[in-house]
Amino acid sequence: MTTDISTDPLTAPAEQAAPWWRGAVIYQIYPRSFADGNGDGTGDLAGVRARLPHLESLGVDAIWFTPWYSSPLADGGYDVADYRVIDPAFGTLDEAEQLIAEAAGLGIKTIVDIVPNHVSDQHEWFKAALAAGPGSPERQRFWFRPGRGEHGELPPTDWESSFSGGTWTRTTNPDGTPGDWYLHLFAPEQPDLNWNHPDVRAEHERVLRFWFDRGVAGIRIDSATMPVKDPALPNEVTPDAHPFVDRDEIHDIYRGWRAVADSYAEPRVLVGEVWLADPHRFARYLRPDEMHTAFNFDFMMRPWDAGELRTAIVSTLDAHGPVGAPPTWVLSNHDVTRAATRYGREDSSFGFVARAFGIPTDLAKAQRRARAAALLSAALPGSLYVYQGDELGLPEVEDLPLSVLQDPMHFRSGGTDPGRDGCRVPLPWTSDADSAFGFGAGTPWLPQPANWGDYSVERQDGDPRSMLTLYRTMIALRRSEPALRGEEFAWAAEDTDDVLAFRRGADLLCLVNFGETPIDLPAHLEILLASGELAGSQLPTDTAVWLRVQ
Repeated sequence: MTTDISTDPLTAPAEQAAPWWRGAVIYQIYPRSFADGNGDGTGDLAGVRARLPHLESLGVDAIWFTPWYSSPLADGGYDVADYRVIDPAFGTLDEAEQLIAEAAGLGIKTIVDIVPNHVSDQHEWFKAALAAGPGSPERQRFWFRPGRGEHGELPPTDWESSFSGGTWTRTTNPDGTPGDWYLHLFAPEQPDLNWNHPDVRAEHERVLRFWFDRGVAGIRIDSATMPVKDPALPNEVTPDAHPFVDRDEIHDIYRGWRAVADSYAEPRVLVGEVWLADPHRFARYLRPDEMHTAFNFDFMMRPWDAGELRTAIVSTLDAHGPVGAPPTWVLSNHDVTRAATRYGREDSSFGFVARAFGIPTDLAKAQRRARAAALLSAALPGSLYVYQGDELGLPEVEDLPLSVLQDPMHFRSGGTDPGRDGCRVPLPWTSDADSAFGFGAGTPWLPQPANWGDYSVERQDGDPRSMLTLYRTMIALRRSEPALRGEEFAWAAEDTDDVLAFRRGADLLCLVNFGETPIDLPAHLEILLASGELAGSQLPTDTAVWLRVQ
């Protein structure tokens, strides 16, 4: 089978280079946990600026920041109080502008998060809506509704929150009596916006321009399928007529955003967080006048299994081909159990409903598979995302004391879901525990494991067998090898039930052994890179290799 995704109605004439984002390596920064520059225990922009040389040495093309805006942090910054203000815990707007410029000087572009579905309950709009009272114009920017039941004591619908529990919270009138309810598909501190209101649309386009004017190269769109609601607010939720996911009207919003992005001399890029099972519905977000790329969650959530990952690759390429958009590949992010833990479990897939305390894992196996998965994903055509710490092989921290957990997913589950704090533990830069392993001088906002220094940049730097060296070499080859810079892809003759094998361009072959026994390497001219030690002329289990072939 051959899949070619080279046709793109958006590309420049053939003699010009492809847009940077089509094959970029993009590094995700969760600011609270990357590096602490002022010693208060929270990561900040000063810390990122000091660690830019690490990102330059890694070879990434861009960095994506999860929200750095003013926020009460009820949901890790995804409850935005003001898009034009950097949260004081992270720094200032001047520092953000300096960071964007300094990164650009190193050849690294910046992408920021925009959260269209909701704002913080501390946003000026929502505070004004509460103060104005029922029926006011201020409340029309949100979803305020009277409750059901004789006294309005029941919520308007029985919809379930993405964070467990209900999606409506009741207000209190100035006289102390129960008032209307407001909609929040996530936490109560995140009231949903009404995208039928012209103020909401106009404000978000102004926000885009605010950041594009400051040199931001693109935006990542959080929960991109959810902002538009059926105004009738039907109680029934069905996949074919969902009241708040993937509504047809949503595409008009992103066409407007694309027009803003394209209005710049160097067009900005739109990246969507699009969680959809239907590949055809997914691809609609990538039409020529909407988003440029969207995250590929199917690949990330699959177990370590050749058949499962092959299916994900095929469906991904098939979905992107007709719209000419490049796929994206990622193994972890700030919401998902880290690959260096997940791949060592009996069930190595990921699903939010299956997350629980006490799931056993084989960390050695997980580490071996995470190395192979890195080479697999980096060899595929499209853009590659790296979540901070994956280049160090960081495992999920699964023994955090309950007293330090902050994720609302944990609390709203009644304590059964461990939440996402385990993949957000501050990074180790050095082996010095007294400095929080180089994270900063203060006590970090989440505690680090005692062995965190073993994974540190300092410990891995210069070690030819380390995960960091693997990532640096892998990314350098993606940039230098013509076959990996292009978009040609074809399954190879060596592809079997237990082996993924595909060719890139004319002379590069990627092999990944999922079987229980080593396999013979095919005839080749050169071994470009392997995820682990080869057994002579054989590829061991849970190992990937890039070969130069004829």
